[in-house]
Amino acid sequence: MFAFKKKYFLLIENTKDINLKNIKIYNKFIIIYRNNGIMENISVLKEFRKKCRLRLIEFYIANDIKLCVMLKSDGIYLSSFNKNLKASHLKNNKFKIIGSAHNFNEIIYKVKQNCTYVLFSKLFQVDYIKDSPFLNIVKFNLYMNKFNTKLIPLGGIKLSNLNKLKTVSCEGLALLSEVKKKPTKIFSRLF
Repeated sequence: MFAFKKKYFLLIENTKDINLKNIKIYNKFIIIYRNNGIMENISVLKEFRKKCRLRLIEFYIANDIKLCVMLKSDGIYLSSFNKNLKASHLKNNKFKIIGSAHNFNEIIYKVKQNCTYVLFSKLFQVDYIKDSPFLNIVKFNLYMNKFNTKLIPLGGIKLSNLNKLKTVSCEGLALLSEVKKKPTKIFSRLF
């Protein structure tokens, strides 16, 4: 079965994590570059940005306004720990803002930051912390009904539970680890 959604958010930590040739459908994918302290060469990032633009893939930079402007990215991604309200003025400059949250209070803060989408984690149980709490589909759908902001599920989404996303009332889904582990299989199931 396939997981049909309007948008697919792919979080990467390195431009080598993803092969853009695997993405065959345009205007559905959003790539979020989270450098996590290890910055890639600017020329490599510019080339990657150019390839994204040619394939009509939106490209976002995590938590770095200067890099966002330098690369002329489509917008900025504000992690859940980012409480900076200065980024909200970027929306006036045609930059889009995506945020991430783990609880009710963080969602409210992301709304104050003018986030178009909020990646809400964790939908399913994750492999790296087995006893970590997760929402599951019913709780996620309840949160969807409380907010006007578009919540996107993130966390624990794998090939084995991809079909369950049909019952999640959302516009998209976000993937992190599955993009690195099984990129060809996951892309073939998304459309």
